[in-house]
Order: sequence, then C-alpha cells, then structure tokens
Amino acid sequence: MLTHIHIWNFAIVERLDLPLEGGLTVLTGETGAGKSILLDALGLALGDRADTGVIRHGAEKAEISVTFSTHDAPEAEAWLQAHELDSAGECIIRRVIAANGPSKAFINGKPAPAASLRELGEMLVDLHGQHEHQSLLRREAQRQLLDDFAGHGSLLGELAEAFSDWRDKQAELDRLRQAASERDDRLELLRYQVRELEELNLAEGELAELEAEHRRLANASSLLETGQRVLMTLDGDDPACAASLLATGLHDVGEMRETDAQLAGVVDLLDSAVIQAREAASELRHYLDGLELDPERLAWLEQRLAAITDLARKHHCAPEELPALLPRLQAELAELEQAEVRAGNLQAEVDAALAAYRKLAEKLGKGRRRAAKKLGEAVTESMQTLGMEGGRFEVAVEPLESDTPVATGLERIEFRVSANPGQPVRPLAKVASGGELSRISLAIQVITARDSRIPTLIFDEVDVGIGGRVAEIVGQLLRTLGEQRQVICVTHLPQVAALGHHHLQVSKTAEQDRTHSRIQILDTEERVDELARMLGGIEITEQTLSHAREMIERAGTPSTP
Repeated sequence: MLTHIHIWNFAIVERLDLPLEGGLTVLTGETGAGKSILLDALGLALGDRADTGVIRHGAEKAEISVTFSTHDAPEAEAWLQAHELDSAGECIIRRVIAANGPSKAFINGKPAPAASLRELGEMLVDLHGQHEHQSLLRREAQRQLLDDFAGHGSLLGELAEAFSDWRDKQAELDRLRQAASERDDRLELLRYQVRELEELNLAEGELAELEAEHRRLANASSLLETGQRVLMTLDGDDPACAASLLATGLHDVGEMRETDAQLAGVVDLLDSAVIQAREAASELRHYLDGLELDPERLAWLEQRLAAITDLARKHHCAPEELPALLPRLQAELAELEQAEVRAGNLQAEVDAALAAYRKLAEKLGKGRRRAAKKLGEAVTESMQTLGMEGGRFEVAVEPLESDTPVATGLERIEFRVSANPGQPVRPLAKVASGGELSRISLAIQVITARDSRIPTLIFDEVDVGIGGRVAEIVGQLLRTLGEQRQVICVTHLPQVAALGHHHLQVSKTAEQDRTHSRIQILDTEERVDELARMLGGIEITEQTLSHAREMIERAGTPSTP
C-alpha cells in the first residue's frame, strides 16, 4: 500500500509531503489546478522516462520519494529480498532528476536502474487509464488474473514442477545426443589418455618424494665429500677435532672449578657441547653410511620425472595435478561408453515427463476456459451499468502457436471488449477511449478484487463522458473496491467524490509571477465546500451546500480531519 509521497521542485509543486491511507481516496480540483502532477510524479518514481522539463523553474533538480508498505504485497517483498534490498515491510523508492546530468534512482537507499523501478512498480501499483503502467493491458497480467480468478495457484505450481522436470531431462538428452555425434573420436582419445595415466600410476604426493630423492642422488658425490670433511672436523682422529678440543676444554675448566665454583655453569655448557658434537658426528656418520652413488636409480628417477613432465604438458596442467586428472577422465569415459544405454533410458523418462506435463496442462486449459466464460459474463453484466449498454467482454483462451511446453501452460490469454453494441470485440489494449478503458478495468478489478496481487489501484479519467446514475454507480464500485484494496481516483464528478473514504483537493495559486500547486487533505466541512463547487454554478448557495452535505452523509463517509 502507498503510504507517503514526497515531491520537491516538480513542475509547479515546490514541496509536498502527503500521507496516504487505505480505502478510496478521491483527488479533485479545478481544471488546470494540477491533478495530473501527482500521477506524473508517481509515474516517474515507478520508472517513467525522466525529462528535465519537469524540474520547477529556477530549481537545479526535482525529487520524488514514495513509500510503500509491502505487508500486503508478497511478490514485491520477495523481489526485494531476491535483490538484497531487504525492506522489513517497507519500500522507499526515490527518483532525482537533475538539470545537468543523468537522473538517479534508489530503492531502499541503494542505487537502482529505471528498469528495476518499473519491474518493482508493476507489483505495487496499477494505474488505470491511458497510462503505460496499466497492467491489464499486458498479456501476462491477463493470464495471471484469470488463473487467480479460477483458483489455479496449486495447479500452476504442479505444472511448473512438471515443466522443470521435462526441461531438465530433455536438456540432458540433447547433451547426450550432441556428445554422441563426436563420441567415437572422443572415446578413442579418452581411452588413450586414461591408458597413459594408468601406466604412469602416479600416486598423490609421489612427485615431491621423487624430486627429493633425485636431488639427493644427483648430488651424492658432493654430499659424501662434504659430509666426510665435516665428520673429521667434528670427531676424527686428529686431536684438533671439535670433540677433542671441547673435551680438553671441559677437563681444564673442571679443574678450575675446583678453585672457583662460579665456573660450574661453564662446565655444564662445555659438557653439553661435547655430547652434542659427538651425537651430531654419530648421526652424520649414519647418514653417510646410507648414502651411496647409484647411477641406475638416478637414471630411473630422471626417466620417471621426464615422463611425468611430458604427460603434464600434454594435458596442459601442473605435474602435481595428474593424479586428480585420472578419475575425471575415467568418469567421462564411463559416461560416454554408457551414453547409448543412458540415452535410451532417458528418452523414456522424457516421454513420461512430457506426458505428465500435458496431463496437467490439459486440466489447466479446461479450468481456464470455464473461468474465462464466467469472468466474461460477469464483466459484461457490469458494463451494462457503467454507461456501456450493449457492450461485451470476452476472455479468449487460445492454444499457443507452438506445442512446446512452457511453465505457464499451453494457452494464450487475451482480454477482448466491445464497448458499443454491434461492434466486434477487440483486444483490451486497443480500446480507444481512456474513460471506457478505465471503467472496464474498474469492473474487472471489482469482480477479481479478492484474487488480485497488486495492493494499490489508481484510476484516472474513469468518469470521462458519464454523469448522473452511471457516475454514482462508478463511485459505488470504487468504494466497494476500496474496502479491499487501496484505491486512488482522480475525478471531476461530485457523485464519485462523495463516496471517497478520504478526500484530497488540488489548488493552484500565483504569487509574485510564480505559480504554485498544493494538495491538502479535506475535513468534513471542507469536503462539503469542495463538493458544492463541483456541483456547479457561479454562486454557491445554501441549497448547493445542503445537497453536498446530503451526498456525503448518504455515502456514510467518515470525516478525515
């Protein structure tokens, strides 16, 4: 539901902060006062093309901000969550049009393209009249409205699941068939590649071990020579080796400690050094005993590392990735070898999925045709009381040109109307009269109100070309619709205005060569004055005021202070 509109420097509106409520809100004012400004501003907020001409003269930019409660718009709430624009039950759309530079748009404080405003706006507001936001002019909206009217929600869900099942299986079958055309060449290549990798038999982590062993054997001579030299330095036959020198030092300092106990720490350190030097020599001697020159092993290592490198180059991967490559190629090979068997089984699954889809689609089609007849008769009956005597409304349910499954069924839905007797029905989108279109839309909305998904309806030009009894019927229908949805109606007729739950008046003033438009919420007495003005005459008499007051009282409209 639309809860607030903020307009700043738009057309002849300098500033407007307007709270809105549920029910039927009527918008009135003298011709030229600017009643269309509110709808134009709302249209911009919902993604209409921006034009710098809408900026108030002398201002640098115009701004429109609209606030919606999304508690009654689950589809909009889901859209916001899907686009990471969490609303917590509220959605704020802001549009800024600058004199110099592109326009900017924001949804819940985050920048958004105009296309997103239009997509979201179609879930929040329906503008009825000669306006691009008229959802009833869109085929998809007509189909959705008919299905909602018929109560097809669960059936559509089942159909969508059946469609998804068929589509996924058909896609897999197409992929297998495509693979089959290249199957022989790919099979031959895969078998060769798998055989090479299996013969290589490279284990996970083996490459690092092979490289370490190769480095050791390739440098065995150098390691032996250097190791022997270090061993002699640590603990050899020479009295000048490290272990002998440390032992001599230990003996001498030990004698010194007999004289001065402060050298006890030095004795301990030298003792540890002697032990560590001899342990290091022992481990080095053990290492050198196990180190030997092995030209044959070295040659084998070089050959295996070369084979690993060459195979990795063939597969355009790092050598350490080869062990993981083998199971992937084996799986692809197995899939291709079983492709013919799988294709045969899958074809049967596709046929079964298609049969299940068509069974549900046929059930849906029958339900649509029954609901189309019922809806057409109900709207036709309503048209007779809305100044379109002899008019007809039909819901055409026709098969799609292709019988390829789609998620929403196999029918094309189109609303068709003839507003005058003797004329053929035509698509609703081609109805010429804005007033007739609005009244037909009103009839449809009243009949389908409990099933509609859009919480806010705006009617413009709904009263064009009517008056008297028909005008009062239109007002009563709008009020009835307002009991279930938020309805905003721009009207010139007192019969319609008197039936509003809330009343807004647009007025225009000129001050110092500048024109301003303002919108105010009327209380009961102000409504009486406004209705009296609408009832006519240059001079408003007590009789006119009494008539206006009687119209409001008869409508049972509560005051709106």
